[in-house]
Amino acid sequence: MGNVKLDEIRKKIVEKMVEVGAVKKGEFILSSGKKSNIYIDVKLACCYPDLLDLIAECIAEKLRGIDFDVVACVELGGVPVATAVSLKTGKRMAIFRKKKKDYGIKDDLIGVLNEGERVVVVEDVTTTGGSAISVVERVRNRKCFVKHVIAVVDREEGAAEKLGEAGVELVPVLTLSEILPGFD
Repeated sequence: MGNVKLDEIRKKIVEKMVEVGAVKKGEFILSSGKKSNIYIDVKLACCYPDLLDLIAECIAEKLRGIDFDVVACVELGGVPVATAVSLKTGKRMAIFRKKKKDYGIKDDLIGVLNEGERVVVVEDVTTTGGSAISVVERVRNRKCFVKHVIAVVDREEGAAEKLGEAGVELVPVLTLSEILPGFD
């Protein structure tokens, strides 16, 4: 798939996100604690199978040439994205809980990570990169390797720099500045 095809898919993603109301104006507090007048609701976008399929297709294309064994995410926003990417790529997935449970298996990981495996982390939205860094650290604590975080949307508020400091490349499907012109 060439860049022209990828650009067409990205444009369709933006159009469909706006159409389904996944791009919102108002006053919002983001998970990072920052305030914003724009909210990108990738969780809502993932409720539409055609849109989720476009997102997964775009991510799978961005993963071409990257050697990896597992697609990992943190609950909740990353789960549908990671599931769709797992289906597109045929790679196993792993889900990290936001925190360990004190019942059942009492772990923060759903799935399997074997020592030495190469992991790609997927995120719905990155702002400061805090959530992605949390997953990267937990993957590394299990003696696995992470070099890439794929975000559906990067808000361009420091995540790329923070991940870079951790030796990880942020690969966004879209950036906030690419979405906003289609929204106004």
